[in-house]
Amino acid sequence: MDYIHIDSLLFKGRHGVGSVERSVEQEFSVSVRLGVVVGSVGKSDRLEDTVDYKDIKNKIQAVIEGESRYLLERIAEDIAIKILENSRIQTVEITIKKSTVWDNGIPGVTITRTNP
Repeated sequence: MDYIHIDSLLFKGRHGVGSVERSVEQEFSVSVRLGVVVGSVGKSDRLEDTVDYKDIKNKIQAVIEGESRYLLERIAEDIAIKILENSRIQTVEITIKKSTVWDNGIPGVTITRTNP
């Protein structure tokens, strides 16, 4: 399997357990690793033969900037569902960090999901 990486995307959203967290935009850092079979795209050099990175970025952005969620785990799960709509992607690993919530340390979560 081959992997496509998109690292350290930064978006603002209103997510968290506390009402204060949901009332003020906070910064979220998202990195994804997509398991794909590159195969012939390495030779064809055509976007239509692979995964469009911008499409993946837009899906992540829509979730982070969209409806408020309580948990990072839920945000990651919703992103995975959107990304795995692309049948070229066999697995996705998503890491989300909430970089501004604590004064010391950065909480985050990493999940891995597979296309059925």
